[in-house]
Amino acid sequence: MRTEPALHTPYSPREDHHPAPIPFADPWSYELSFPRDPRGPRIARTTLRAILGAHELAELSYRAELLASELTTNSVRHTQGPAGVRLQWRHPVLRVSVWDLSPDLPRPYTPPAGPDAEAGRGLAILELVADRWAGCAIGEGELGSGGKTIWFELALTS
Repeated sequence: MRTEPALHTPYSPREDHHPAPIPFADPWSYELSFPRDPRGPRIARTTLRAILGAHELAELSYRAELLASELTTNSVRHTQGPAGVRLQWRHPVLRVSVWDLSPDLPRPYTPPAGPDAEAGRGLAILELVADRWAGCAIGEGELGSGGKTIWFELALTS
């Protein structure tokens, strides 16, 4: 006796197939690494904006993009290797860290030579816009010795 093969039913996802979104107050983090390429800062800003929008933190986006742009641009312009950005949410604070392979920490801010100077304002912007910021050296890694991380924090205001 021959039986008909069972009909293949189309895939239908179960309710528990995809996890529920992370609750707003729960911690999360994302990381992006990029090569020494002038497009890196733009890619970092776009990624940051997408992450903050997806997590309903768009009100932090402008300040976070501005500061991340300053730090990633410095990494691309003044170092010889890759760099990266890490976003960490610890309700109600967003921490954005930018790392690169240069062991040189930024010098304390000194005003540029004149009002028409094209560079030298990054740390002043960081000081004015971030709620907190700092930097630290990082040790030996897979790409060699040294490196640094500069981070800033932005607090959600409610």
